[in-house]
Amino acid sequence: MADVIELKGVTKCYGSLKAVDDLSLGIRKGEIYGLLGPNGAGKSTTILMMLGLTEPNEGSIKVCGIDSTSNPVEVKRKVGYLPDNVGFYENQTGLDNLIFIAKLNRATSAEARNRAFDLLNRVGLTDAANKKVGTYSRGMRQRLGLAEVLIKKPEVIVLDEPTLGIDPSGVKAFLGLIVQLSRADGLTVLLSSHHLHQVQQVCDRVGIFVSGKLIANGPIPELSGQLFGNKLFTVEAGVVWRTLEKREQLVTDLRNIDGVCSVAYEENRLLIECSMDEIATIARTIVYSGIDLTHLFQRQYGLDEIYQLYFEGGHNHA
Repeated sequence: MADVIELKGVTKCYGSLKAVDDLSLGIRKGEIYGLLGPNGAGKSTTILMMLGLTEPNEGSIKVCGIDSTSNPVEVKRKVGYLPDNVGFYENQTGLDNLIFIAKLNRATSAEARNRAFDLLNRVGLTDAANKKVGTYSRGMRQRLGLAEVLIKKPEVIVLDEPTLGIDPSGVKAFLGLIVQLSRADGLTVLLSSHHLHQVQQVCDRVGIFVSGKLIANGPIPELSGQLFGNKLFTVEAGVVWRTLEKREQLVTDLRNIDGVCSVAYEENRLLIECSMDEIATIARTIVYSGIDLTHLFQRQYGLDEIYQLYFEGGHNHA
């Protein structure tokens, strides 16, 4: 199946600044794809080119099989875009705003009203349908913005920092809504965000941008494997040694567990690196050894560690 979003050799320059450098990327139908990177990395420029709002100097971009550069109007009919700050008619109700947008997208009055009510229900704003948007909270405005994006029945939605300024419970509800809509309607979602935990929660794949280049691309477990080898988990166990012999026997027993890659010990703790989740087996082994276990926790190499390695750890990605 062809990619819904396809970029090949895309470069965009602003004077001497190369904002996007030879970018090739494919995003599949029904996928939630996370776009990550620091400010100035090229994310917003990439989104603008996808939407046909600016043109690349080199390369080609297709969205739903349509060339974004030569036919931007058709692309806009297929794509819904939610910026970080959505504009509405503040003195109009949420319902009236949606009906207006639907009519702009050639819906009849009856179709616009039915579609607006349906979307308000789906985004959890039925009770606020007849309230003026000026009274909406930030979270309510973003949900209304999502309904506005969906009013024209797009095949792709692009969300640019959609959870900024929303409280934690609102963020959880909003992200859950994105996943639900993507899975139910087969929507392709491109999510640009700085919030790593949120991206890890909902995205099927991520792309990491640095200085206009896509330096990492794939599912988070795959990226972890590429960067950290087969050591995907680290288990720290707090222990109290009674004899040297028991310690040495325990280390040997732990190293013999399938999936354990290495065991290091310090004064009062063990650091056990694993290729799979073996925390239950590790706990049983320590308890059965007769050594006192004071604490046990597991850390998985995820998006936080990947991001830190690229942006703070000086990873060589050339």
